[in-house]
Amino acid sequence: MVAAYILFTFLDTSSKYLVLAGVTPVFIAWMRFAGHVALVAGLFRSWRDPSRFRAASLTSHVVRGAFLSGSTICNFLALRHLQLAETTSIYFFGPMLITALAGPLLGEWAGWRRWLAILAGFAGVLVITRPGVGVFGVGHVFALCAMVSNSIYVIMTRRMSATETPESLVFYSALAPMILLTPTLFFTGWPSVGPFQWFILLLLGVFGGLGHWCLIQAYRQATTTALAPYPYTQMVWMILAGWLIFDQFPDDWTLVGAAIIVASGLYIVHREHRLRVRNRAIVDAEAEVVAKKL
Repeated sequence: MVAAYILFTFLDTSSKYLVLAGVTPVFIAWMRFAGHVALVAGLFRSWRDPSRFRAASLTSHVVRGAFLSGSTICNFLALRHLQLAETTSIYFFGPMLITALAGPLLGEWAGWRRWLAILAGFAGVLVITRPGVGVFGVGHVFALCAMVSNSIYVIMTRRMSATETPESLVFYSALAPMILLTPTLFFTGWPSVGPFQWFILLLLGVFGGLGHWCLIQAYRQATTTALAPYPYTQMVWMILAGWLIFDQFPDDWTLVGAAIIVASGLYIVHREHRLRVRNRAIVDAEAEVVAKKL
């Protein structure tokens, strides 16, 4: 899991470098997904057992891919205006938004403690963006749009995981955005950049595809609850990358807001773990009572 988020940090850092070099965010996103498709097809050896990639609902995959492509493009646009740590801090509010949306969309309603954590996380976002004091800008708008779009993508993934194979979810999450973005290449064209920029563009798919592969391996080795805190380690890598590559270090407001968001997210993880343990204990107790009656 740590390796996955280091790779995702490489992905965002490379994307910010390319955006600042003049490459359009749409083309960067297309290269990222095209490389992801090629890498995932090779890692899973799709030619040996194509049935693993069979889609139960192709429409759902396309809609899910549209939200992922929207999230990716908005994130790249945000990186043009914001520091790496700022975009990541706002992105970390996603799990809290997912918890809030899981009620009406999945029937998984949050209790009052988790709602307080969600409100605290939103307060952290306000600390970072500080609307009304001349700080909130177009970059924050793009970062918020990226976070909302990715949250809907995650919720769709949770709903589709009951009927779709893990291989299809990983493969079509890149194939659908690549196909959807292909027509835009007729308008944006190929960027006029040097060999080093092309090398970075080709690496995007490696960072994204290998990062998702590491996630799959992580979830095979440990439970979701055990792995839940580790995505927040990306904040450390983002701050280091921003400082080393772009000579940017987040201000005090960003650090405070990020700390609030991370603390709120970790509390939600802890609370959901406690609820799962309690529910499991209730089910075990009821089963024991039934067994005694039999």
